[in-house]
Amino acid sequence: MKDASAAASTAREDGLRLRGARITNAVKCLPPDNKPLPAEVRACNEFLRAELIASPEARVILALGAIAHAAVLRACDLTPARFRFSHGAEHTLGAGRMLIDSYHCSRYNTNTRRLTTEMFRQVVGRAAKLAA
Repeated sequence: MKDASAAASTAREDGLRLRGARITNAVKCLPPDNKPLPAEVRACNEFLRAELIASPEARVILALGAIAHAAVLRACDLTPARFRFSHGAEHTLGAGRMLIDSYHCSRYNTNTRRLTTEMFRQVVGRAAKLAA
């Protein structure tokens, strides 16, 4: 079962635990304006590759944004050009894994309503259903 030990996190030490889910970042640093450069994405890709290798039970990967989408594909040695990013798109990665795309839940995307709460709930729900 994929769930959390509480409805919300309030602090790093609040005891919240994810069960059956993992959160990671394609870029490990905090770049200026929170916009990673291609070199930063490439530099961090080996970390993402190692995390995916160490988590063979992870069958569904939800990429938040085009940068994460491309980073996952690179980490899986797949050509990003063959897998077009689109909100809600589902991609078969091989080895029993799926990649699902979502617009990033940034303030810009939510304020402009490019990504609504309902859209995000739907894509997360679909990922959970596929992972079950």
